[in-house]
Order: sequence, then C-alpha cells, then structure tokens
Amino acid sequence: MIIDIGIVAGEIWHYLDEHGEAFFSNVVKGIGRPKELALMSLGWLGREGHVIIHPQSNDMKVSLRNPGS
Repeated sequence: MIIDIGIVAGEIWHYLDEHGEAFFSNVVKGIGRPKELALMSLGWLGREGHVIIHPQSNDMKVSLRNPGS
C-alpha cells in the first residue's frame, strides 16, 4: 500500500506541476485514482511540505509549494 501511496503522490505532483493550483476533486478526476488513495497521497505530500492545501467549502484547493522545481 505504501508503494501505491507514493506512486499516486507523484501523479498528484505532476498534475499540479502541469495544471497549477486546482481543486482536489479535479485532481482526483485528472489522475483517475480512487479518492481515498489520493487523500492519503495528498497527506503525504502535505507532511513532506511539497503542497499547500486551502480548505474551500466542500473541497480543497491544492498547489505545489515550489512550482517547477
């Protein structure tokens, strides 16, 4: 499972690098992975300091902390 979380974290990072700031629901659709796995991966990215997460009513806006790096 930890390998899957890491792979999906990479997919989220690449999605945000390509698209910029996005709603998490759009990221999940864009990468085509289950929401639960994407949430675990987003948590990993957040814990490692790679993303910024802003709650927005029923969703979250997420962006890379250092785009393009």
